[in-house]
Amino acid sequence: MSTMNAAVVREVHPVDEVLPSGKLFVLGLQHVLVMYAGAVAVPLILGGALKLPKDQIALLINADLFACGVVTLIQALGIWKFGIRLPVMMGVTFASVGPMLAMGAAAGGGTPGLLLIYGSVIGAGIIGILIAPLVSRMLPLFPPVVTGTIIAVIGITLMRVGINWAAGGPPNSPSHGDPFNLGVALVVLVSILLIVKFFRGFLGNIAVLMGIIIGFVIALAAGKVSFAGLEEASWFAVIKPFQFGVPQFDLFSILTMTLVMIVVMIESTGMFLALGELTDKKVTQDDLTRGLRTDGLGTLIGGIFNTFPYTSFSQNVGLVGVTGVRSRWVCVAGGLILLAFGLFPKMGHVVASVPQFVLGGAGIVMFGMVAATGIRILSSVDYKSSPANLYIVAISIGFGMIPLVSGNFFQHMPKALAPLLHSGILLASIAAVVLNLYFNGYKSRAQAEAEARAAASHAEAG
Repeated sequence: MSTMNAAVVREVHPVDEVLPSGKLFVLGLQHVLVMYAGAVAVPLILGGALKLPKDQIALLINADLFACGVVTLIQALGIWKFGIRLPVMMGVTFASVGPMLAMGAAAGGGTPGLLLIYGSVIGAGIIGILIAPLVSRMLPLFPPVVTGTIIAVIGITLMRVGINWAAGGPPNSPSHGDPFNLGVALVVLVSILLIVKFFRGFLGNIAVLMGIIIGFVIALAAGKVSFAGLEEASWFAVIKPFQFGVPQFDLFSILTMTLVMIVVMIESTGMFLALGELTDKKVTQDDLTRGLRTDGLGTLIGGIFNTFPYTSFSQNVGLVGVTGVRSRWVCVAGGLILLAFGLFPKMGHVVASVPQFVLGGAGIVMFGMVAATGIRILSSVDYKSSPANLYIVAISIGFGMIPLVSGNFFQHMPKALAPLLHSGILLASIAAVVLNLYFNGYKSRAQAEAEARAAASHAEAG
């Protein structure tokens, strides 16, 4: 009997292995800490841009962490036709920030801006669920030359946010460029670089979070941190659907967010394939469909529970390779921890109290790393035998820069198209896909899968 039991134990794939509860908690917490700074960045960006009060930004943070937990559990555990059942952590995608900023501005900011964003997120989530089987077959449209360009433009676009954070706020704010702000942002940046250089393993993986903590302590000692409203915030509160009001549904905004979802799902496809290689578990067409369907479901959940579109976090995929721990139950533990974090409003309020200039040093690193990931993927592209790839990259990046360089470039175009035309990420995505089809044609699925695996692994190397 013991021999039979041993045989059964050996047959359990490392992905499905349930580790002891103590190890699960520690390894799950590590996944949470690795993604935490990125997870709360989008609510902070959107909340600041829409000029929301601190208590509402805190609610966005808590809602984000709560939804991160829910969607991670669905993705890692697997429920019915949802979930790829691999060690995946889910978080809000940076690709959605540019379009959401444009939508929020078009609606006049504040709560109206949020409600327009939520309507587009819900609509895109529903469409994402429906088109997941189709998107899982669209990989040939998104070879590394396209995905690398898109990811690079995402990072470049977000860098403007990080730079304004470091300066202490928007260019027209009185504290913009204050030497103290710049000094603390520099300390955060240098702290991150020192931790990355001199620490390995766990501390090295949470370098961004440690840099933010160091900057926060300095700002706190200098009296630059306000905890106003913290006493009024509850210790425990359940995240409720539609806490900001009834979402506003706009066709062009939904279509714009759907385009974002397609790009995000293609990026997820590459990550899933790379994760399959890391965990030595074959990822089938059905697996991809379930994983991508969860991207759509997560986005729908996000719009309902006051947050934004969701995708698999690449840094956590990299952590699987670094640690060698392949159990999906570690990410289940991480999802439960995120879920718990989202139920404590005081924690969200403290995070919302972090000054923008503290986040600036970390933002330059985080958003710069997004751009660097795109550049690293582009380094795997064949330019020698296919020189036209240079034109794809060059022209697509040029399109992506239009909203950054000239805000009035499309001022005479229909206002309904603003969410699309004012998003450099979407302009670059459309240009890259069209140019790639023009120059390189439509490749076979087998070749596209091989390129996606190679590009995702290349992006996670080192």
